[in-house]
Amino acid sequence: MTDNAHSNQPGHAAVDQSTSDPSTDPHDFRAVNKARLFGVLSAAGITTVTVTFDGYGDSGQIESIEARSAADETLELPSAPMDVVRPISSRGERETITVSVPEAIETFVYDLLETAHGGWEDNEGSYGDFIFDVTHGRIALSFNERFVGSELSQHIF
Repeated sequence: MTDNAHSNQPGHAAVDQSTSDPSTDPHDFRAVNKARLFGVLSAAGITTVTVTFDGYGDSGQIESIEARSAADETLELPSAPMDVVRPISSRGERETITVSVPEAIETFVYDLLETAHGGWEDNEGSYGDFIFDVTHGRIALSFNERFVGSELSQHIF
């Protein structure tokens, strides 16, 4: 018999149709995940997380994730797993999965990149960073888009 109740095993998914989260709006999962992630980071003494990314030629990746304390010391990300939610239908159904903190950060970053700059990794691509300001509850994106330019000059002599 399969138990749909949530377990603390990484990657385990359970459908969540409850109202225990702030909203059943399928797009509100970001606010839920942000609050959960910032809570875990804050409890670990992390005040800032910097995530750098780079992509081009139809491929993109996160280059690094760096966590820092208020004293500007580099810290390790927490090793305990955490729960995140993601929509599985437009009717408000969501699933809860358990992932590592780095995986939660990566998933969040890729989702935000696709939302703000879909196709960020295509052609000449782009690069930049996300700053997770845990203290103030903000995520800032610095986005640099690459492009090929040409300039035409014609002369008749």
